[in-house]
Amino acid sequence: MTNMAYAGTFSGDVLPPLTDDVARRLRRVKALAWILDAAFRLPGTKFRLGLDALIGLIPGGGSAVMGLVSLYIVWEAWRIGVPSRLLVRMVANVAMETAVDTVPMVGDVFDAAFKANLRNVALIERHLNGK
Repeated sequence: MTNMAYAGTFSGDVLPPLTDDVARRLRRVKALAWILDAAFRLPGTKFRLGLDALIGLIPGGGSAVMGLVSLYIVWEAWRIGVPSRLLVRMVANVAMETAVDTVPMVGDVFDAAFKANLRNVALIERHLNGK
């Protein structure tokens, strides 16, 4: 079933119709962001981290590989119809997380706390909700 209603406008932009395809893409990127940023809970705490933080620990390319995976979420946002200014912000989130993650130890802690993928999914959702 397709919901062809528009969610509203976002700073003058016309939002994409909330079709089954858009909903499917959103579910897919939400699941990926959860796996990358929050899939595991540190025992005895409420702090969560994901594969992004764990694979980022691998020296010599773990951060770069995860940065490329994170760009998939940005690509799906583009396919959904997110405006350019939000896409730039999303790329900046990924670039900052990837760059800082190259610094041993400090970068790993930043990566686990910043959660660029969950931030980017929130930007997509805010856009689709017209906020």
